Amino acid sequence: MRSSRIGLLVAVAAFFFIWNAGASLAQGSDVSVIVSVADQKMVLWQGGVEVARFPISTSRFGLGDKFNSFATPLGALQVAEKIGDSVREGTVFKERRPTGEVLQPNAPGRDPIVTRIIWLRGLEPQNANSYKRFIYIHGTPVEKQLGTPVSWGCIRMASKDVVKVFETIDVGARVEILNKPLKVLLKEHSAALELAKNTRG
Repeated sequence: MRSSRIGLLVAVAAFFFIWNAGASLAQGSDVSVIVSVADQKMVLWQGGVEVARFPISTSRFGLGDKFNSFATPLGALQVAEKIGDSVREGTVFKERRPTGEVLQPNAPGRDPIVTRIIWLRGLEPQNANSYKRFIYIHGTPVEKQLGTPVSWGCIRMASKDVVKVFETIDVGARVEILNKPLKVLLKEHSAALELAKNTRG
């Protein structure tokens, strides 16, 4: 009798563990990214609520999507690939492969891609070249420059921050890069969400 009761408790515990894991995955699947070029900030957005905010850096060469322009594309994009799961923070990448070298934040004289790579694909004509241009969200060792546009086209983040984003968003997640203040973007997103709710109702 006692063994059957223990077996039942184990089964119930296993059920709730699996259910909660599935719930967490479902919660993460609707997280999107909003990037304000004007403010050099990124927000993670879920269900009409801001869940995290980070300083970033976009391109020092301005905005656009032409090949060899080194500009940051605008508009709606999506996560095409995620590279670097579980490597150490500060790990240097070359051609999207970890080299084994690990850099500390603000290591002097170094400016490679580090920690994680989130490869983006454009969804609009204005950013259609993004994937072939190797536009990423990625870690940078030059963290003291975050908050200013200093990249070569990608979106740079602190290593600890890009790890959080990498672990939160899924392949296929929407990424919007817009040259507007963040408070305007969040207001527009809230209004669009409210309109969608009213339309469904």
